Amino acid sequence: MKPWLMHPFFRLCCALACALAADCALAEKADRNKPMNVEADALKYDDLKQTSVFTGKVVLTKGTILIRGGKLDVRQDPEGYQFGLVTAEPGKLAFFRQKRDGVDEFIEGEGEVIEYDGKADTVKFIKRAQLRRFRGAVLNDEMTGGLIVYDNTVDVFTIDGGATKGTPGAPGGRVRAMLTPKPDTPSAQVPSGPPPVLRVTPSLAPAPSAEKR
Repeated sequence: MKPWLMHPFFRLCCALACALAADCALAEKADRNKPMNVEADALKYDDLKQTSVFTGKVVLTKGTILIRGGKLDVRQDPEGYQFGLVTAEPGKLAFFRQKRDGVDEFIEGEGEVIEYDGKADTVKFIKRAQLRRFRGAVLNDEMTGGLIVYDNTVDVFTIDGGATKGTPGAPGGRVRAMLTPKPDTPSAQVPSGPPPVLRVTPSLAPAPSAEKR
């Protein structure tokens, strides 16, 4: 077996990224230029460093973006880009939600820590990471892992199962995913009823195109 096949990072779900990238609607473009509004129990602001630390039941909104957590560190660079680090309350998960541009779809996810990079337009869900995509109110795709990175610019998800330590969301350090095919036509009906339950697979072979990428 080739050595690179045994590398933990190869467990990234390349096939998921390819499948989801084909669905080309991006995150809501207008969100990048919207003001960031935050509610919390307490705030520490440093005007010189352009940093803010919000603590206690934090709720952030920025256009269609919604973030909730126990603590939020925000900074703004000289170019005006905003960066956020959200930490969950003890025993809970931080939450992120955003609309996709031009379609009635939402991306939402959870993790013990969430990193938002306004310049790179990426979101990271760290530890016990979960990511879901809804078409309207219907759950369409669902993924869990140790680390999930969502790149808004190309609408690609990168998932690491966390090979060194399993978590409740990724037992045994494995990536889990449920993907629903996109309807062939706009009039096609999305299947109703509860989504299928994700199950741990005994093996995760790369898609045929993964080696070429």
